[in-house]
Amino acid sequence: MRDQARVVVVGGGVVGASVLYHLTKNGWTDVVLLERTELTAGSTWHSAGGMHTLNGDPNVAKLQQYTIELYKEIEALSGRDCGIHLTGGLMLADSEERMDWLRMAHARGRYLGMDTELISVAEAKKLMPLLEEEYFVGAMYDAHEGHVDPSGVTHAYAQCARDNGAAIHRNSWVRSLARTAEGWNVEVIETSSGEAQGTISCEHIVNAGGLWAREVGRMAGVELPVLAMEHMYLLTEDIPAIAEYNTEHGEVLHCIDFGGEIYMRQEGGGLLLGTYEQGGKPWSVEETPWDFGMRLLSPDLDRIAESLDVGFRHFPVFEEAGIKQVINGPFTFAPDGNPLLGPIRGLPGFWSACAVMAGLSQGGGVGLSLANWMTDGDPGFDIWGMDVARYGDFATRRYTSEKVQENYSRRFRIQFPNEVLPAARPLETSPIYDRLVAENAVWGDGYGLESALWFQKPGLEPIEEVTFGRSNAWDSVREEALAVRNGVGVMETTGFAKFVFTGADARSYLDSIITNRLPAPGRMVLAPMVSHNGKLIGDLTVACLGPTAGEPAGPVTAATGGATQNTGHQERLVVFGSGVAMRFYERWFDQTIPVGADVSYTTLGWDLCGLAIAGPQSRTLLERLTTTDVSGEAFRFMDFRQLDLGPIPVWCGRVSFSGDLGYEFWMSSSRQRATLDLLQREGSDLGLRLFGLHALDSLRLDKGFGTWGREYRPIYDPFEAGLERFVKLDKGEFVGRDALAVAHEAGLERRLLTWSVDTESGRDGADVIGDEPVWYDGEVVGWVTSGGYSHYMDTSVAMGYVPAHLADAPGQFEIEILGVRRAATLVDGCLWDPEGQRMRKG
Repeated sequence: MRDQARVVVVGGGVVGASVLYHLTKNGWTDVVLLERTELTAGSTWHSAGGMHTLNGDPNVAKLQQYTIELYKEIEALSGRDCGIHLTGGLMLADSEERMDWLRMAHARGRYLGMDTELISVAEAKKLMPLLEEEYFVGAMYDAHEGHVDPSGVTHAYAQCARDNGAAIHRNSWVRSLARTAEGWNVEVIETSSGEAQGTISCEHIVNAGGLWAREVGRMAGVELPVLAMEHMYLLTEDIPAIAEYNTEHGEVLHCIDFGGEIYMRQEGGGLLLGTYEQGGKPWSVEETPWDFGMRLLSPDLDRIAESLDVGFRHFPVFEEAGIKQVINGPFTFAPDGNPLLGPIRGLPGFWSACAVMAGLSQGGGVGLSLANWMTDGDPGFDIWGMDVARYGDFATRRYTSEKVQENYSRRFRIQFPNEVLPAARPLETSPIYDRLVAENAVWGDGYGLESALWFQKPGLEPIEEVTFGRSNAWDSVREEALAVRNGVGVMETTGFAKFVFTGADARSYLDSIITNRLPAPGRMVLAPMVSHNGKLIGDLTVACLGPTAGEPAGPVTAATGGATQNTGHQERLVVFGSGVAMRFYERWFDQTIPVGADVSYTTLGWDLCGLAIAGPQSRTLLERLTTTDVSGEAFRFMDFRQLDLGPIPVWCGRVSFSGDLGYEFWMSSSRQRATLDLLQREGSDLGLRLFGLHALDSLRLDKGFGTWGREYRPIYDPFEAGLERFVKLDKGEFVGRDALAVAHEAGLERRLLTWSVDTESGRDGADVIGDEPVWYDGEVVGWVTSGGYSHYMDTSVAMGYVPAHLADAPGQFEIEILGVRRAATLVDGCLWDPEGQRMRKG
């Protein structure tokens, strides 16, 4: 065994083997894979081997499509049989709601190049004579469904990697990881004898430990949010009806019955049937035994009996079949069911490639993305939904356990776009949580924190009815939005990510990672942050507080500086961003702060709370609360300063995501309740109304404001995202400047646009959700990023990306909503106040 390598991949399942192969394909051949026993020995060997492209996240679906197409390539390169059975597949809908979901999935597939078809129950019966028509309302056919041999695929990846120069060591148990100045030391022993095999020094570690991913993470000092669940499927004896089907039609199609929460396919002369039951059972909750190997768990048919009963009714052929074997094996899941992929903050060179529950559908895409990330500094795809940085310290073991069990039980269930899942909530709350509960708030959560979505009318239960259309929130959200536009509203903003940068080099550092110029003291700027490839990785606001004499009490996190902290003499730069990207930002800051630079930052988290007021009466309200001159001339748009609201010291910025005149206030957590009391007391005669995130979403659509995670993602650059006014190529060097200069010179290929959409009015209509196809003169040309209803302008709105030349084209746009193409009118600029009079001059 060599004692030096560039990369050590820990774990020899399908994911580890895929990562190894893709690293070598990208030119990194000094790589080693260490497997404790035999390749596939964790979860891979007992996988059902199903492969499909369907995923609620179209970006993940694209990577699943890549994975399926990759199998023929590695089979040819390696000479290993991957057992590819590309049978095609049926997804069966038992209700109109599920059929709507399939219509959306089919529509999303249009711009992803997927080969799907919506069919009737009768057509599905012709393709799958084994089903009972009475239980279904329709189906979607996907030509790229099927199954593979998990062992064959893993060994094909491994052989391709070996052929490219990689080394693979079986029976090699990683016992410890130690950080060094150059990277990592990996201590390895021989599994069977326990004798030392040596230590490998490497630059990078990839945790592809599968069932042992937690244990590998703990060796490096990180607790990953991953948990294994027992999963059962059964194999039948040979069935005569299957032989007859094979003679006439070929192999039985892969099939997912969403109503029955089961999947099935042919296995030999019989059938394989699996289920994600409601009463799922976690396995090895605290730690995975090191001596667990290629073993199965005891079957428990009683636990899946209800699902089997449904399956037997829907597919009566099972009633005639004898059960040959019940497979019960553990698979790992993250809290939301997506993989945990990418670099770990605070552990340079340590990479996660675990919780890949659908390894045979996603393993190729996961390996490609991670290899690109390691070799090129960018995954090459939009993998935000798989980035390990989507979880922070809130994802404790108990949280992970509750969310994983919830996710497992809903594997084949619809998650509606306005549905917020209840497990492990509420977890983190702000000081005014109980006050907003008393106001009948309907809650959502982001990065562990509860946030008010809207406020139900008094006397009604604060629950939003899940739907693909417009919900019972419609009337209340409309009132909230109109209250802001016509008067003044107040909402909580604690959920933003918030950081304070200090030090002699703080200004120069921040200037090197954002595209805009840094603000002068007392000002704030909108500041995109891009990768080395010029793609968006942050939609930030940077504010500057100049040197002050400090305040008599409180640490820096109390928002007022504090003479006790001796910070009054320093300039402080405050950075705000999307709350769900908090760990993502921290990881980037850590990676880019120069060694030896005099700069440090503090993550303020939920200890710094926020409230915001917006609307034409917001200045009138603010004037009642402070002795500071807040006139339009004295307190300009994008000013940022310390002031007192009555007795309460706050940071105040004149800015509002509503696009209206507005102010954001930031205060210590101990003062948030008093601040809300003050605002409500002094604003009562002005009609002050609480509003939530749903109303804010409606208001930002009036202005065509994009949001992080939808319009602004790591596959877009700021020019095509409409943020070019915040990019200053002439300000000097910054991360991504060269790539942006090239993009600017080349001109736009695609562009973010806004449309008003012709839909029904009132509660009966439906709006875009995101990822719908955009049509132009009868062809799909782009996709929707987000949208909803503009209550003030009384129109449905969609935002999305299309080829740039279509921004001025004379043809007709359409946007497909729930399978129906709706006329869409391109908006010139934005729907409301295009000159920004209310926001800027007020």
